[in-house]
Amino acid sequence: MPLLKRKPFSLVEPPEDLESSELVYQVRFTKEIFKDYLEYLNRINLYRRRVWVCKVTGKTSLTYEEALVSEKRAAEKVQQFPKELMAPSLCIIQYSTLSLKDLADKIAEKLRHHLFVGAELYGRKDNDLFPCKISKVLEEAPEKIQYEVTWLDKNKKVMENSLVNGEDLVHKKLPFSRAVLKSFIRESTYRSAPWVLHDKLAQHHGISTDPPEELRSQVFFKDGQVVCYKKRRKNEEDSKSGMEVKKESGKNKRKKIDGERFGVAIMEKENDRPVEEPIKYPIDDLLVQPGPDDPIFPDRPSPLRDFNVPMDCVGDLLMVWDFCSSFSRLLHLWPFTFEDFENAICHKDSSPILLVESHSALLRLLIKDDGEYLLAVEKRNRKLKITQINWTEYLCDFLELMQLPELCTYIATIKRGHYGLLDAHAKLGILRELINKVLQTDIFREKLDDVIEQWQELGATRRGEALEEARKKREEKEHSKAESDANGLTDQKCLENIENVAANDNLSKQNGHIEKKGKGEVLSYQQGNASGTCDNNFLSTAPKKAKKQNLDVEAPADNGKDSRKEGLKYLKDDKKEETERSNKEQRREFYEREMEKRVIRTNPLGRDRHCNRYWWPRRDGRIFFESSDSKEWGYYSSKEELDALMGSLNIKGERERALKKQLEKFHSRICAELQKRSKVLAHKIALEEAVLRRSTRVRAPPRENPANAFLRYVNKWKED
Repeated sequence: MPLLKRKPFSLVEPPEDLESSELVYQVRFTKEIFKDYLEYLNRINLYRRRVWVCKVTGKTSLTYEEALVSEKRAAEKVQQFPKELMAPSLCIIQYSTLSLKDLADKIAEKLRHHLFVGAELYGRKDNDLFPCKISKVLEEAPEKIQYEVTWLDKNKKVMENSLVNGEDLVHKKLPFSRAVLKSFIRESTYRSAPWVLHDKLAQHHGISTDPPEELRSQVFFKDGQVVCYKKRRKNEEDSKSGMEVKKESGKNKRKKIDGERFGVAIMEKENDRPVEEPIKYPIDDLLVQPGPDDPIFPDRPSPLRDFNVPMDCVGDLLMVWDFCSSFSRLLHLWPFTFEDFENAICHKDSSPILLVESHSALLRLLIKDDGEYLLAVEKRNRKLKITQINWTEYLCDFLELMQLPELCTYIATIKRGHYGLLDAHAKLGILRELINKVLQTDIFREKLDDVIEQWQELGATRRGEALEEARKKREEKEHSKAESDANGLTDQKCLENIENVAANDNLSKQNGHIEKKGKGEVLSYQQGNASGTCDNNFLSTAPKKAKKQNLDVEAPADNGKDSRKEGLKYLKDDKKEETERSNKEQRREFYEREMEKRVIRTNPLGRDRHCNRYWWPRRDGRIFFESSDSKEWGYYSSKEELDALMGSLNIKGERERALKKQLEKFHSRICAELQKRSKVLAHKIALEEAVLRRSTRVRAPPRENPANAFLRYVNKWKED
């Protein structure tokens, strides 16, 4: 059983007043039963925390389920522990006060020289070593033991038997690792320091359960188990005066944490006042409670639900359209919009070309795969060319091959040429089965393998560029650090020279040695040298032949030139950094575009508090809403709705935090797609109004109406 804070954790007992028809919540891996959902959720969240310890291996930072798996695997390894070595190992373990590592080392050292029947090792024979197996132990005297061994060949087949002495046997390594030995120690004991065996295990191997004399003053039996005396410190003076004394064992008392509550205020009694421990967010969304520091969350906008198909068909409709759009190149099918596909599904007057080409593309791929569908077509002696006239025959062959009762009922209607009369459930059900069959073809799997390989190549290139960029940054940082160190040394030398000059100047003034140069200018020899040195280091002034009088005049001019040069240099560096930054952004956008082109599957952006999913098909632009039970669908089609949705998400919850992060990541792109979609819709509405305003004497053909755009579909990628 996994440990919590190094202590056993008891499971919840099943409710006593449970009725057979009552609905309950059960934890899958512990079989615990809860009647209240909040209690069940708290227990699940506790089990998901990485605070559990494997009792057998001692591994930490595990979830409860990971600890169970670790214990199971370790127990299987412990079962492989040689039975002949169990008794001597348990004798060493019983009441040992060594640490786990030292105890394992001691047992391994003892067992390395312990020979038993069935042990495989090497023996000396004819001045050479050969593999052998001990079949019998013959003890003539305590110091002289002989072994009857069976000599083995390379295939471990028996060759002959003979008697050898113990010094002629060469010991192999132990048949188990130290990790298995440590697991065996933990599995065999119920406490450490000292290590005490389980009573049944000790009795089975005839090992005494009485503590040794040196430990009898330190331990005692309580409820059949060994317990250590607790050392308590007492202050006699305080006890006599009647004052209360705090008794502590070891270090400071640890805070008691209620393991059954997670994400809720944890209570601790200090001075009879409950203290709330701060909650570490994010937590499960359903456990988030409103707080005083929370912002004002706007109401979540209601998604639009004006679909033409029934609500329970929207999921299949979106799936079929997304598949045909994502793998249009493979299917040789010109992409079409979601609205056109929806209108084609709902059209009952005829079989729209859009649906005809969609079915034909999927059926052609099944024929190319050389599978069972091709054999079924060849049995009926059909030509391997699907057209707009005979496509229903191939579709009926597919339905007969699948033998699905819910779809076979439509075969007669399709054969009579009334495919358009089928309802949306039937049409989408047929397309769904066609796609499921295409997913199993070798052609499609090869395509997926190519896409995955391209993904890996793009990822490797991206990682390589990131590593190269990090290397360059590291080199630039080291170079700049070296330059700063060099400049620091130069500055320090210059300051030392100036200090020396000042000191010498003071000495010369005290001694009365002052040199005069025209017009009363005073300059010491040493000071002239020092100023020249500093000017050469920092100002790069005029050459040495320049006059001393002009030196002070030329220095400011040189400073102006240097500052101008430095300004131009900084400007160039800024432009260079800006160019590099823009190049990085362009490269990142390029990789993202290339990744999206090589689509494998469409994943939801995330889930909200109530586990409702949000989808963003790249080729439509809208944000689709799916309820947790997949029975309700809707969509958001404007930037205002998107911003309101993002504002209503509480980042204290795990699911809504992840959803908001994804929405913020793609916010600019989603807004661009929504604006583009709004412009297209506005253009369509304008065209429809223009058609309605026309005179009744000049009627426009029905195909020119934008609402019937799906009737004008042409497959430009159709195979000849």
